[in-house]
Amino acid sequence: MIRGDGRPWERWGDEGRAVSATYPLTVISAHRGWFDWRLRQLWRCRDLIALLVRRDFVSLYKQTILGPTWHVFQPLLTTLTYTVIFSKIAGLSTDGAPPFLFYMVGAVAWSYFASCLSGTARTFVANADLLGKVYFHRLVIPMSVVLSNLISFGIQLGTLLVILAVFSGAPLRVTGWVLLTPVFLLMLVGYGLGGGILVCALTTRYRDLIHLVTFGVPLLMYATPVIYPLSAVPERYRWVLRLNPLTPVMEGFRLGFLGVGTVDVQQLVTSVGIMLGLLSVGLMLFSHVERTFMDTV
Repeated sequence: MIRGDGRPWERWGDEGRAVSATYPLTVISAHRGWFDWRLRQLWRCRDLIALLVRRDFVSLYKQTILGPTWHVFQPLLTTLTYTVIFSKIAGLSTDGAPPFLFYMVGAVAWSYFASCLSGTARTFVANADLLGKVYFHRLVIPMSVVLSNLISFGIQLGTLLVILAVFSGAPLRVTGWVLLTPVFLLMLVGYGLGGGILVCALTTRYRDLIHLVTFGVPLLMYATPVIYPLSAVPERYRWVLRLNPLTPVMEGFRLGFLGVGTVDVQQLVTSVGIMLGLLSVGLMLFSHVERTFMDTV
């Protein structure tokens, strides 16, 4: 055993002599700095993350008829709706790209960002019972949300590639920007995770922020070139969209897969910087609040 002061207890050996016994000592403390993110501890929890990812992916469509194939039907139905409303009825420009493909690229990318943001924003509120019973790195749950949604994104991206091949009837018509797809994906992860854990930390005291995320994400979509290209916006208003750091990400996805889009390298670099700043602020606030969130949640 370990004494309260951290020194080992003495035990009696077989020959009646006192033998010092040293045992592992784990100290759990709530006193941490703003930059104490404990990323090594998060890495040691990778098995738990994998378990939660499997739970989220399996339970989402458990006892459903179509099961995981909903990951295929969801973007198809969303894209079909966008095509009918915004292309056929509203007549919005698609920069010369086939409307169905144009809207599907935007729907797949935006769906991943929105799912990450909404899922991580509910970490403390939705998992208060679990977090109050056992200790583990609190970032495990947001990371599991990001990774489980990444599986869905992979399925939807595969569906998109198949449809692109069908539409082209030849090898996919892509540009060199497609090589930056991992960069664009990491940016979506950073914005979704950073924004989500920032809102999550604030919801311990201000629950109405959850409602803000619920109706704010769809509004943000209309302020981002998801259902329309940046080139369709009048020149005098484009500066407003350029203030949105998600604009080069969405335009970059379309430029890579469809060859249409307006991406400014300087704006892309600026967007990466904003993403890193948002993620850092979110991690700092999340680490600060997690110590006492059970007292306020």
